[in-house]
Amino acid sequence: MKKLMLGNEAVARGAYEAGVRVAVAYPGTPSTEITENMAKFSKEEVYCEWAPNEKVALEVAIGASMGGARALCCMKHVGVNVAADPLFTAAYTGVRGGLVVVAADDPGMHSSQNEQDSRFYARSAHIPMLEPADSAECREFTRRAFEISEKYDTPVFLRLVTRIAHARSLVEEGEREETALPPYEKDARKFVMMPGYAKGRHVAVEAREKRLEAEINSLGLNRVEMADTKIGVVCSGSAYQYVKEALPNASVLKLGMVYPLPEKQIRAFAAKVEQLLVVEELEPYFEDAIKAMGIPCSGKEKTGLQGELFVRKVGRLFGGEEDAGPMETPDIPQRPPVLCPGCPHRAVFYVLKKMNLTVAADIGCYTLGAMPPLNAVDSVVCMGASIGMALGLEKARGRDFAKHTVAVIGDSTFVHSGITGLVDVVYNQGNSTVIIVDNSTTGMTGHQPNPTTGQNVRGEIAPQLDVVKLCQAIGVPSVRVVDPFDMKLFEQVLREECEKDGPSVVIARRPCALLIKKKGEPCTIDAEVCRRCGMCLRIGCPALVKAGDGSVSIDASLCTGCGLCKEMCNFGAIKGGER
Repeated sequence: MKKLMLGNEAVARGAYEAGVRVAVAYPGTPSTEITENMAKFSKEEVYCEWAPNEKVALEVAIGASMGGARALCCMKHVGVNVAADPLFTAAYTGVRGGLVVVAADDPGMHSSQNEQDSRFYARSAHIPMLEPADSAECREFTRRAFEISEKYDTPVFLRLVTRIAHARSLVEEGEREETALPPYEKDARKFVMMPGYAKGRHVAVEAREKRLEAEINSLGLNRVEMADTKIGVVCSGSAYQYVKEALPNASVLKLGMVYPLPEKQIRAFAAKVEQLLVVEELEPYFEDAIKAMGIPCSGKEKTGLQGELFVRKVGRLFGGEEDAGPMETPDIPQRPPVLCPGCPHRAVFYVLKKMNLTVAADIGCYTLGAMPPLNAVDSVVCMGASIGMALGLEKARGRDFAKHTVAVIGDSTFVHSGITGLVDVVYNQGNSTVIIVDNSTTGMTGHQPNPTTGQNVRGEIAPQLDVVKLCQAIGVPSVRVVDPFDMKLFEQVLREECEKDGPSVVIARRPCALLIKKKGEPCTIDAEVCRRCGMCLRIGCPALVKAGDGSVSIDASLCTGCGLCKEMCNFGAIKGGER
């Protein structure tokens, strides 16, 4: 039966049909929906979990593979950085049960801090990589990836990009293929990667790669579509879709396996066309490799190194029929990213700005504390970096600077990679004040549970990590919990902790506004009392609307009744609201 599926849904379907027994991930856009859909299958058939971070997720998947089960591990592109340590060594150990690692890249940075190209990880780690071009291929390539993994004794990458992960197309569903677990046997030479054994496994990796290169055409993942021989295009994934629409008359070499590359096939294709173009997003990965083969080609000087491609752009840059003129940009108002109405993080960043503190922030909804009118954040680098950076600032600039510096990190991000940073602060006698903004969910990726929430990926009750006891166990002498909506108390607590010698943790705890199904009484503004001073606007709540004459009203459809604006007003003009 055919169904309309997201690319991510199709990956989950393909993994299920391939007989996957273990699926592990850390949520990260654009990969999140894969694991959410895996969790819909019977838990008797598929064990599914959100891991604390991508490194742990991959280690669980490697263990499952070592045990003979087919295993799927999913992450976004920056998550591959976190998982890189076990990943490179898993390339040496190889597999027992098939092991597939999904790396979802984000050209255009829809929800990411960089535009990293995961194809280079495949080349560097010597791990085969497949790249589907639509949802049907997402299903098919996932199934094939497990076959290739077991045939060639290797982990296999499946690379997605946002437009493939989040686009829908028709998928033909198949039946699940049950795979029996083989008897477990010790094999130290294969799985114990101390130098003496690892050297032998490196030889196996190189031999495996040569075998794969020799047999790559027989896998049927790459295909040639000959048409007009004036132009030949090498492409893959989403770029293939753009090329087919923008350059319908061009000959195309569509690469389904993007590492290793089929050199003989590329040479044969190039010999049949007058001009060889390469259309790819992000880095000139194909182009550089093809030029290294001694084959003239071009493309990246036109498409550039930044952002997404799209049909009109490809047509315009390469003389296609789809676009004869400049792209029309509709005249619509811009919507800047903003914290939701009733978000508990808003009060935190208002106080931080008021205190004029240096703020090392982290990855999550609270990153938006950098946006106007809050403008409270000095840095955002990667998951968990805030705590280490705060310590680094202190060690570089001294104790007095540390009194005016805080690290801000979310509950899920703290578990992901903030714990070790806090250990470092304690161990190296830092004075950092760490604010854990605990909104009881993994908010930015769509409200997935984490170890602090007391639920697992299936919504079942799970042991709940006690963050207070954890911080105390690490050795933090002062750990305090406060409701950030009590802004006066929060500010008082923060001032006290910043003045203390030694590290401290302030847990700003209030659930995400989107978790609360029943909104409070909306606030209203008494126009006769309002002085139009604009103080209420300083918290940046989208429910507050400023008119041309300077007056402010509250959109009742957006207001959650949190009352922060009421607390900001010195004239009592704002009424209502309840917490």
